[in-house]
Amino acid sequence: METVVKKLYEAMFLIDTALAAADWSAVEAAIEKILKRADAKIVSMNKWDERELAYPIGRRNRGTYILCYFESDGLKVQEIERDVQLSEQIIRVLILSADSMSQEDVEKETPAMIAEKRRVARSEAEAAKEAEKAAAAAEAPVAEVAKEEAATEETPEPEPVVEAAVAEESPVEPEKVAEEVAEPVVEEIKKETESEKSDEVAGQ
Repeated sequence: METVVKKLYEAMFLIDTALAAADWSAVEAAIEKILKRADAKIVSMNKWDERELAYPIGRRNRGTYILCYFESDGLKVQEIERDVQLSEQIIRVLILSADSMSQEDVEKETPAMIAEKRRVARSEAEAAKEAEKAAAAAEAPVAEVAKEEAATEETPEPEPVVEAAVAEESPVEPEKVAEEVAEPVVEEIKKETESEKSDEVAGQ
């Protein structure tokens, strides 16, 4: 009995973008069914990219490409291509020999995988920023309270100012001051005058 030698093949499947977006699992199931019918072993299958078609195909202007590596008997490749033509989910397929490709080439990231990684990283960065903003907003009131408490502890309350009672003084009249000063002088002069008069009378 002749042993069947399976070779590595690279297949690029073209799918309607609307169908791929609506039911991706159905698209994968359709490809797997066709390859399984041909006794092919799937090595890897990933979305390659979504592109605008060079020309419309059945009113379709955009398509989603799926890159698939599989091992199969070379005689089965034509069967796979025929089944794709009969499929309602798959528009086109291009199958090439990949025997010269290394495992690293097979596992190389597709444009769609790179774009998805960037999208996830961007989403995670935005989520981290939102979390930082939320944490800062939550800590702000606590920081304000702590700041006010620190200001209260450092700055002593001002002591109450006791207003000194100001005694009400009656206005001073200049005439009365002059009279008070002059009265003793006048009295002294009167005494001296009377004393002189007494001396004169005694002398006579």
